[in-house]
Amino acid sequence: MADGKIGVMLVDDHTVVRSGLSAVLSAFDDLKLLGEAGDGEQAIALCDRLHPDVILMDLLMPRMDGVAAIKAIKEKHPETKIIALTSFKEKEYVEGALQAGAVGYLLKDVSADELVNAIRKAYLGQPSLSPEAAKVLIQKVKEPAPPGSDMTEREREILTLMVEGLSNTEMAKRLFVSRSTVKFHVSNILSKLGAASRTEAVALALKNNLVK
Repeated sequence: MADGKIGVMLVDDHTVVRSGLSAVLSAFDDLKLLGEAGDGEQAIALCDRLHPDVILMDLLMPRMDGVAAIKAIKEKHPETKIIALTSFKEKEYVEGALQAGAVGYLLKDVSADELVNAIRKAYLGQPSLSPEAAKVLIQKVKEPAPPGSDMTEREREILTLMVEGLSNTEMAKRLFVSRSTVKFHVSNILSKLGAASRTEAVALALKNNLVK
């Protein structure tokens, strides 16, 4: 906290938006605006200098977008809490921001009170999600993982060779490993794909575009 207040930084490429957010923050005694940035690169540099408690981060910006900026800032300043504040509610934006390290995801039509409460919660490490963002996460939990999504790079490599029709011996020679190593990976591949045979594994690989 700066002077007993929650230090906040604004990141948005629209000056009007930053001006509006600044006006909102100034109406609350426990919040203090530390600085503003117009893109992700500026945000990283400013964060290094100001060390804000909470950042309100737009996602679609020139030079460096919000998701990349969130990830970079969280790597350097893990203690800084970031709320994605955007006009976009699509799945890829929600998942991208939260995976990058955002503690909250709000749409820009949020009320002033909701925004300020989200800032206070973020400072305490508590998440705040718009209903749209929460819906995306719920759907993700409900969706079963696609077949083979947990395969390693080596397993995918061997699966590709299986699709080509190579035997364990041929794969071992191609990859410069032992037959037992190939056999181990093939067994893992069948297990992860839920396949009863190599033929079924190859069919699933082709059906789900698991190999290039």
